[in-house]
Amino acid sequence: MEVEKIQEIAFEIILHSGDARTVVHEGFQAMRENKFDEAEEKLNAANEGLVKAHRVQTGLLQNYANGEKIVMDVLMVHAQDHLMTTMTLREVALEMLVLHRKIS
Repeated sequence: MEVEKIQEIAFEIILHSGDARTVVHEGFQAMRENKFDEAEEKLNAANEGLVKAHRVQTGLLQNYANGEKIVMDVLMVHAQDHLMTTMTLREVALEMLVLHRKIS
């Protein structure tokens, strides 16, 4: 696979996971304001962005599994890091939402 295509895929992963990260932080803000239903909606919406990013990542992995040479560069490493940290952040936010609801 050409380097330009790999970079395009990396940017797509960064775009979708970045959008999701923004929405997770909006969910945190809603939690602070005791707007728990809104927070849950935000976290569900964030998951949609993560699913998009994950689909792009899965396509890349399928290409690799089919024998296509994939050259990893710093941009792709950054994209993977961005996706995984946002996924983890959303999981933590979901747990925090449960706790916020319990103490309110």
